[in-house]
Amino acid sequence: MAKIGLFFGTQTGNTQTIAEMIQKELGGSNIVELFDVADVQPSDFEEFDYLIVGCPTWNIGELQSDWEGFFEELDQINFKGKKVAYFGTGDQMGYADNFQDAMGILEEKISILGGQTVGYWPIEGYDFSESKAVRGSKFVGLAIDEDNQAELTDERVKLWATQLKTEFRL
Repeated sequence: MAKIGLFFGTQTGNTQTIAEMIQKELGGSNIVELFDVADVQPSDFEEFDYLIVGCPTWNIGELQSDWEGFFEELDQINFKGKKVAYFGTGDQMGYADNFQDAMGILEEKISILGGQTVGYWPIEGYDFSESKAVRGSKFVGLAIDEDNQAELTDERVKLWATQLKTEFRL
């Protein structure tokens, strides 16, 4: 059985592509099992002590539609004792006032439900005004901008995966 459950929602395919990159960097499908949130039940989360949650910020600071539809069901999941890492995709230039908001919305809810956030990521190297995903001087997870910084994605994913290996004790 995989050690990590990676749950993602995707609209254009970018978030799924990043999920697959993360899976590969962490050791493949024997280590990370991928779940499209459009097809999950709350019980799917419960078999893992380590979780990764991926969501694009859609429209103006909103959750992707599948996460929006699943949001209330998060209340049924026992996140206590689970380490949870987050990643998001977004457009820092076009939506500078709510860059990565969806990642922050999910992290806030899951933290209230007992999840322990890991995988914080520096805000340096990004150009945005506001974000619900910033806590102190870091993002709550890996921030990806395929629209404006696609050339940085591979390296960011590799660095973040290395960080998670330590934080998940892999």
